[in-house]
Parts: sequence; structure tokens; C-alpha cells
Amino acid sequence: MQKVVVTGAGGFIGGHLVQQLVAAGQTEITAVDIKPPDEWFQRDARADNVSVDLQDLGACRRIVSGAGTVYNLAADMGGMGFIENNKALCMLSVLINTHLLMAARETGVHRYFYSSSACVYNAAKQAVPGVAGLAEADAYPAMPEDGYGWEKLFSERMCRHFSEDFGLETRVARYHNVYGPHGTYDGGREKAPAAICRKVIRAKLSGDHRIVVWGNGSQTRSFTYISDCLEGTRRLMESDVRDPINIGSSEMVTIDQLVDLVEGIAGVRLTREYDTDAPTGVAGRNSDNCRVKQLLDWEPSTPLLAGLEATYRWIYDQLRASV
Repeated sequence: MQKVVVTGAGGFIGGHLVQQLVAAGQTEITAVDIKPPDEWFQRDARADNVSVDLQDLGACRRIVSGAGTVYNLAADMGGMGFIENNKALCMLSVLINTHLLMAARETGVHRYFYSSSACVYNAAKQAVPGVAGLAEADAYPAMPEDGYGWEKLFSERMCRHFSEDFGLETRVARYHNVYGPHGTYDGGREKAPAAICRKVIRAKLSGDHRIVVWGNGSQTRSFTYISDCLEGTRRLMESDVRDPINIGSSEMVTIDQLVDLVEGIAGVRLTREYDTDAPTGVAGRNSDNCRVKQLLDWEPSTPLLAGLEATYRWIYDQLRASV
């Protein structure tokens, strides 16, 4: 059983992926993040936990040496508030994927996974809230999210050409708004489900029953629970699918409906204040799952309410413990 490398292991999805690999019996795992291990969301002592900057080619060579599989989930990213205000930092993540691909080719890695994003999709196809699901072909003609989306789309192409030119087996998943416990819920990098849970919990605990909602509440999204994300990733890695594929829920809701669900979990009703100057991204985004159902015989199935309940409980415990 060859070594498996998980980059971005100190982050949300990467941390859960390491736990899944350990549970599946993988005995040699190198878990990598730029943050010191004591700052990771999850850390498993059964993995070799390493802090290193993967923008450096030499570091990438050392990390992937002897590996059979590489999962690249490392990126400087966050929710819409972060990616709209840090475009250059998001673009610099292209160095990580480029250098990891170079190192993987040089050291004989058998299979390489890249975590892309629904932010690669053409913005013109997401201009209204009632958007149809985004199919994989909708990434072109290219008009992705500025900064972060361009980095993801470029890195997808790098994977494709390393596969075509050098024979490196690459797999690319376009993740749609992955959420769940053990992730960022405060500080500016959190995504909408965690942010809404945090705001509702603080309003409930403080007795100040108001909430600030970014945008006008009509923006639509679909949100993918972490267990579905991991299952889709596993199926993709075991498949012969070489083109990018959606891994995302098709259960679309408005942001107002997302707040409704979290309020229901909390048992409160809040007065909503809408900040229409806040970063909101595209008007509508949802996942078309025709291709993933056809090729992997599967699609995400965790209801949004069930995933939110687990996420809410975890964030509630974190906030209560910090009081």
C-alpha cells in the first residue's frame, strides 16, 4: 500500500478526507498544510502531519516522493467575502497545483486529484436567481469568478495537459459549496451555511434577535454536505472519468430559505437586516448532476436540513465553549 498525500489537510475538506482514509485502512498518509499542525481543524496522530509551503517546488518534491496517490485540496480561499477581496492571494494558489503536478510527474505518482470549484462556471449563466443547474460544459466560453475562479479553471487545464502529455492520471472534481462540522465558521473565510449558523446562534445566545444577511436574500445556491463530498471524491478517484465533474447537491435554496432552515433548527425567529453592499457573488448557482449520475451512478443525497442540523450543533458547541 503506497503512501497517500493529502494537501490542505489542516483545512475543512482535507481534514475530513484524512479521517476517511484512516478509517478505510490506509496506513501511510502524509497530511500537509501550511499552517502549524496545532492550528488544523482536525489532526490524526496516525498520519504524518507536516507543515510546509507547497508553493515551493522543492517542498512538493519532498512531500510526494514515494507516493502513489496525491489529493490536492490546498488553496488560499474562503467564502465570498474572502475571495472577492483577495483575488491575488487566490491566484497564487496556482503555484501549488503547478508544482505538485511537476513533482508528481517526476516522482512517478499514479493518480492525482485536484479539487476545483463551481466558481469556474461562466458568470453569464448565473445572472438570475432561478438559474438552471450548471452542467460541466458551462465552464466555456470562460468567464469564471474573477481571481479564485480563474485559478481553478487554469489549474483544471494543467491537470488535463499533464494527463495528455505525460500520462499522469488526473481526476478533477468541481465542488459546490461544501459544508459541515469541523470547518471555518468565523473570521472572514467561512461560507454561507456556517456564517448563517454562527449568526443565528449568537443572536439566540445574546437575546438580540437580529441578523444581518448579505445581499437581498434572493440569491440561490446549492450546498453539499461533507460526507457526500467525500463519497463523490472516492467514487471519482476509483473511476476512469478524466474530465472535470460536478460534485454538488442539486437542492437549490435562496439565502432567505437558508436562514429559515437555521432559524427552525434554533427555534427562533429573527429580524432580518439586508446588507446589499456586502459581497454576494453570482445571483444563482446550482449543480446539474446528469453527468455524475451517468458516469458514477451516484449523486449527493444528504438533505440540506439534515446537514445543517449537524453543522449547527457543532458550531453551537464551539461558541458555547468559547464563552
